[in-house]
Amino acid sequence: MPAATGAPTAAAQPKATSSSHPTAHVAGNTQAANLPDLVCLSHLRWDFVYQRPQHLLSRFARHTRVFFVEEPHFDGPETSWLDVSPRDGGVQLVVAHLPHGLSPAQIEAEQRRLLDGFFAEQDLKHYIFWYYTPMSLGFTDHFSPLLTVYDCMDELSAFKFAPERLKELEQQLFQKADLVFTGGQSLYEAKQHQHPRVYAFPSSIDKAHFGQARRPLPQPADQAAIAEPRIGFFGVLDERADLDLLAAVADARPDWQLILIGPVVKIDPADLPRRPNLHYLGGKPYTELPAYLSSWQVAMLPFALNESTRFISPTKTPEYLAAGKPVVSTPIRDVVRPYGEQQLVHIAGSPEEFCAAIEQALLQHQDEEWQARVDAFLSQISWDQTWQGMLSLMQDVLQQQKKA
Repeated sequence: MPAATGAPTAAAQPKATSSSHPTAHVAGNTQAANLPDLVCLSHLRWDFVYQRPQHLLSRFARHTRVFFVEEPHFDGPETSWLDVSPRDGGVQLVVAHLPHGLSPAQIEAEQRRLLDGFFAEQDLKHYIFWYYTPMSLGFTDHFSPLLTVYDCMDELSAFKFAPERLKELEQQLFQKADLVFTGGQSLYEAKQHQHPRVYAFPSSIDKAHFGQARRPLPQPADQAAIAEPRIGFFGVLDERADLDLLAAVADARPDWQLILIGPVVKIDPADLPRRPNLHYLGGKPYTELPAYLSSWQVAMLPFALNESTRFISPTKTPEYLAAGKPVVSTPIRDVVRPYGEQQLVHIAGSPEEFCAAIEQALLQHQDEEWQARVDAFLSQISWDQTWQGMLSLMQDVLQQQKKA
């Protein structure tokens, strides 16, 4: 998932939403000196999809110990145990393995017991808590972190199968948190009055990584035989995907090849529309995404408009643009603002509008004026800048605590 709430920034939003906090110094990373250990509590799995948590926490891991605590696996017959294993970038992955059949109260009690032992074993005494899910409060509310950050990526209560206690626990987390960061401007506007220190840090990019796709790259084997034009999407396929839209576009233009990359979760794969020109290639490593993107003619954001997408700020929007790809999106609020308003991305609501927008986008590859505007926008954002802005706010609070 914090003095006075800041005012919104300019449309590009390269910094946190705030009118007063200092910008951290990028050169030398002096702000990261003597950073306490960081313990992240997450509903997302580190090895699932490489996104915001991985970008941010791998940067913290360059300067301090970082422990990423995932939701438990239920794969044990009788005993509970904790698995700790390193990941690229220096992050330590911490996963509880619990027996089947435990009640919710027993699950929390076991996680609390395992984490208590882990903190003692690792000599964790001076640490920061970084929450992605309020549900973790059930087994961490007895700890005493130096600083508590809630990086609110999404409105989790609106997602399919959201726990009933989530809203209640989020209010408790607001009471505990020193800082609240939001993953987009719409989410900031929804949360800004619930805590005195809320700051918007919208989706950012690794420009160098996705910029590789601006030149021809060797084609992955499972995409090489697919005809062109290719209109692609990468990301999780879940209740946020507009499956009817995908089917309608595929039916309207059988000569277009729609490529969808990503895992299918929370929906039945049997519900995915099946057409000769719809290609589901499954999840791919983050490192391989530029190779897929490089031969797409258009990238798409075919999100449904529902409660689960009301506050999303898709990280893939700037990633597609960094790859030099024209983008067509449904009218997701944080895509309309700023990308649609600045005519960087085509916005289309109905299947007919989506097809018409793709037709326009297919002609956009030689549009140097559009590419120049895209590059000017992207020059204002990066994960390094996002991380530095967050770090600056965190160090401000830690310094205030030392003076108190």
